[in-house]
Amino acid sequence: MCRAAIESEGNVAKAEAINDGIVYLMAIPYILVGAIGYAVYRMYKNKKA
Repeated sequence: MCRAAIESEGNVAKAEAINDGIVYLMAIPYILVGAIGYAVYRMYKNKKA
């Protein structure tokens, strides 16, 4: 919705920058959850061995 409002103003570079920021903000939680999940997996794997 924010991206559509900015694109309607005609400033494409600004809209692309906002879109990139949204993607980065979305990616960070997934990366953190994945890293924590991998750490837990390694911990359980090492505990069994």
